Amino acid sequence: MAKNAWMRNGFDSWLLGMEALQVITLRTMKLAAGGAAAQTEAQRMVSEKIAAGLDLQMRALTGGLGTTADGAAAKVLAHYRRKVRANRRRLSKAAG
Repeated sequence: MAKNAWMRNGFDSWLLGMEALQVITLRTMKLAAGGAAAQTEAQRMVSEKIAAGLDLQMRALTGGLGTTADGAAAKVLAHYRRKVRANRRRLSKAAG
């Protein structure tokens, strides 16, 4: 972790925003195309969001996010960045 954990968390938040913007763009293009692939993507998007939130909630309830605010923030950001990055890779392959 960086010397200033909150600066690192701020940078990771910015990266998450940039990665999420890419996923939103790719998903919008897929949904706009319509058809069965769009329907599947819409269902997947909703189920992934629910699963990611529930997983994070379970981690919070079982102490999996640590004991400090900056540590918990870092783990939450890492959790969502992994999910967003996986979606970006998957959607980029489909678009290419």
